[in-house]
Amino acid sequence: MLKTRIAFAFVLALTQAPLSAEPRTVNQNAHGWFNYFGDHPLGKSKWGVHLEAQYRRHDVLLSWQQLLVRPAMNYDVNPALTLSAGYAFARSYSFGNRSPATPAQHEHRLWEQALWRYRAGPAALTSRFRMEQRFLGSADPSAGYRYENRFRAWEQVTIPLGKRTYWTAYNEIWFYVKPYVARSVLDQNRAYAAMGIHLKPGWRLELGYMNQAVFQRSGSALDLNHTMMVSIFSNARFKLP
Repeated sequence: MLKTRIAFAFVLALTQAPLSAEPRTVNQNAHGWFNYFGDHPLGKSKWGVHLEAQYRRHDVLLSWQQLLVRPAMNYDVNPALTLSAGYAFARSYSFGNRSPATPAQHEHRLWEQALWRYRAGPAALTSRFRMEQRFLGSADPSAGYRYENRFRAWEQVTIPLGKRTYWTAYNEIWFYVKPYVARSVLDQNRAYAAMGIHLKPGWRLELGYMNQAVFQRSGSALDLNHTMMVSIFSNARFKLP
């Protein structure tokens, strides 16, 4: 139980730390994200594929915020450690009263991550560290793409509530890594809590809330995005011929 409490304290501390920056203006937004996360082993090998798609809406459902597609290859070093490398495509839209209406902007990413699984009593804990190489488009297609790096650190705790149900929470903090164009090294922080249910072997559903704090590159504003999350997860094994 002590380790579990330490994990909770770590998540809460990370959640609160970025908000101490006290930016001059705070913009409140309501979003709805609908997600699929699949980590599918390939036969009986240590290799697998990661398939991910996120359909992100502003004003919960009324208009676009972003479309994100993120495939990857996984390799299970051992039961506790999985390494991944992949690609991501993001199509982002302007939203909110402060954002001028501009054409959707495209981003291409390469990314690598390490994910550790461990336990503290009844709690399942996960640590994830991800590095991203980003190619950022602009509203002007003739401007080409700008290159940046970003690092993300994520900690999750999951506690079973019954045979099929569970509670989970995570916190993820994002940092720019040179080269980048921003007044602060801090990009954003995400704090999430959800209830989950195992639908059948290899499939589960989560309904949750995420507070996404996005620090604008100008350093003068903070976006607080209150986000409803509906997510399907699968680790169904893909059979090989």
